[in-house]
Amino acid sequence: MSDSVFAGLQPAAVWSHFATLCRTPRQSKAEDALRDHLLDWALSRGLAAQVDDAGNLIVRKPASPGHESAPGVVLQGHLDMVCQANADTPHDFSRDAIRPRRDGGWLVADGTTLGADNGIGVALILAALEDKTLVHGPLEALFTVDEEAGMGGAQGLAPGVLQGRLMLNLDTEDWGEFYLGCTGGADVNVQRPGHPARLPTGFVCRQIRLGGLRGGHSGVNIHEERGNAIKLLVRVLRSLEADFPLRMASLQGGTARNALPREAQAVVALSTTLVAELEEALAGWQALLREELAGVDEGVSLHASPASAELLLAETEQAVWLASLHAAPHGVRRWSLAVPGVVETSNNLGVVSVGPTEGSANFMVRSLRDSGSTALAEEIVSLFALSATPAEISGHYPGWTPNPASPLLALCQAAYTREFGGESQVKVIHAGLECGIIGAKYPGLDTVSFGPTIRGAHAPGERVDIDSVGRAWQLFTAILADIARSPR
Repeated sequence: MSDSVFAGLQPAAVWSHFATLCRTPRQSKAEDALRDHLLDWALSRGLAAQVDDAGNLIVRKPASPGHESAPGVVLQGHLDMVCQANADTPHDFSRDAIRPRRDGGWLVADGTTLGADNGIGVALILAALEDKTLVHGPLEALFTVDEEAGMGGAQGLAPGVLQGRLMLNLDTEDWGEFYLGCTGGADVNVQRPGHPARLPTGFVCRQIRLGGLRGGHSGVNIHEERGNAIKLLVRVLRSLEADFPLRMASLQGGTARNALPREAQAVVALSTTLVAELEEALAGWQALLREELAGVDEGVSLHASPASAELLLAETEQAVWLASLHAAPHGVRRWSLAVPGVVETSNNLGVVSVGPTEGSANFMVRSLRDSGSTALAEEIVSLFALSATPAEISGHYPGWTPNPASPLLALCQAAYTREFGGESQVKVIHAGLECGIIGAKYPGLDTVSFGPTIRGAHAPGERVDIDSVGRAWQLFTAILADIARSPR
């Protein structure tokens, strides 16, 4: 990756750190190389730094002169990124650098996610740790791991490690908005053994691929009614098997639990005499889906190509999987009555992998109410129990309950008005920030989240507004100075 794409961008320190993040692979559960690099970076600058038992990196910076008694501030972001690439983009996230480019006033990656979520937040924090001119009280930077795949770093953070009374989380994606609450949630993991069958004589195989969807964040974008490739393909397969004999060899869809599935494919077997009818039926389905998804995901595509398979799912297994996935919930379940315009409870059918000998699926449930996520997760478990398919709820994490009377929020809003004029907005996000988990371990921690404008997180085409990064830095440093100068 060439750093020339960052030439001239301001603030230079922030973009320099983001360039390092782009060069360094940082899949969830594989952040070691980046974390170790940042540990060495901090120690080489005389900053106290440690890695805790969960793998999180904690860096401490003393207060600027004269502000030693100011309230301590925790600066928080996560090191990992969602790794998504288009089918026609060869990219190995375990070793390849992200390839960003400028597109007008945006920075975007070619064919992959950019990692601005949460790389820009991490870069802002690193720049603050490095800058010797800033006015601030005692700082603790908490760089968590495994956020995107289960919030393992935040879950593993021990009580008593952090000393700060205030926390600035830099993991939200709409400039001019302060976030004061988020959903909690859980995963439902389904696993079922299979019973393979042989390919019947006179049958040929075809791969049916559904693609062309936008994808996106499974929480932030869930209310937009974007297509779910798994749900759509299962719907098509259910219709096809009702019209003519169709046997399934495999079904694959989605690559991340917290991303809306953009692509899904199934290998099916059918009589050689029905191939032309299959292609005609798929053309009809493509036209129908484009009509249904007009204005949201009208680029959906559906086509068949030659394939091969020696084993198929047993007919009973095919029936169980297609019926269960067809009936399984996806999307918004309930809108909040307390916070109008905010989704309260939702679910994402994010990943499916079914073959002749076994199959699995993952659902990610979110809710502003712990009781809401529990109820929906248990509903999914009950659905699969009807076919004696094991399903378990795991990785539950608490939500972040809004506190509109937060003194830190008032300070942040005042800083925004002074620096930029106008009024900021206060929001609750339908996504799982780590604030709720950390707050449960540190009762009384006053927390606010903000960040630059990022669009398309968790999907190829993810981009960050370049100018908003500069404004986020201006606001970030102003807030730190205001905290340092605030009455004790």
